[in-house]
Amino acid sequence: MKIRILAVLASLTILLVGCGGVAEPTVTAPTQTAPPATMSLNVFCFQAGKADAFLFWNDEGAVLLDTGVSGYGKTILAKLNELGIERLDYLIISHFDKILMDFPVNTVLQSNCPKSASSAYEKYGKALAERSLEPLTVRTPMCFILGDVLFAVDPPEREGYQESESNNSSLIVTVTHGDDRLLFTADAEDLRLAEFLSQKPGSCAFLKLPHHGRYQSTLISLLDETTPDLALITSSDEEPEDSQSMELLESRGVETFLTRRGPVLIQSSGSGLTVAYTQ
Repeated sequence: MKIRILAVLASLTILLVGCGGVAEPTVTAPTQTAPPATMSLNVFCFQAGKADAFLFWNDEGAVLLDTGVSGYGKTILAKLNELGIERLDYLIISHFDKILMDFPVNTVLQSNCPKSASSAYEKYGKALAERSLEPLTVRTPMCFILGDVLFAVDPPEREGYQESESNNSSLIVTVTHGDDRLLFTADAEDLRLAEFLSQKPGSCAFLKLPHHGRYQSTLISLLDETTPDLALITSSDEEPEDSQSMELLESRGVETFLTRRGPVLIQSSGSGLTVAYTQ
């Protein structure tokens, strides 16, 4: 999949302050237990076309997971401003397709998918250097905590893949808030999903389907393992989700939301999720 560096590199012009260096994750043990839930967690799932963009925030800070299609940065910036968010504690780039840089960020987490020969990747590196940001390439499972929320980041097992290299190099992110567990599988395809499932990750209440709802052979195994009650697909009217994927979810009784119908807001109390379309 061709890398697309967001036009936000030019269009977002808010002041960058105090962005030097990499803030160390709160924890690095991949088996860290989530703390008790003491506040609410919000997740805004942007209507970003056939692309991922998820904003997590609570009283302690904010995390952005991916940044949508090229040119989507203004919409993300508008939402951050609307919410009064002045800085991202973490920006997670699940795979090298879309990058948001011109916003105060403490730590950038990126996949190990090598893109050094790409001119777009070189621009990404230059943008990081200009802001004195050193991205953290996730090569082993790691965690960080934002308030009472545990983010577990699972990297690909290989340095490269012959088939669908970018998608199969996806970072898979599990978010745990009290008893609520949410799984975000990026654009992972069969090879990457098979790696992840070999770890027996267990159940989750909410699943962001991989690769925009494209049907693939590991989808049945993924649903068998995770048994979600709620699911989300990031799709567009031009490139809708596969009907076979929707039929599979319906047969399992999974309530499914589609970002092509509108943005979605997830709210977690730590003991249950509320999911609804929003503005």
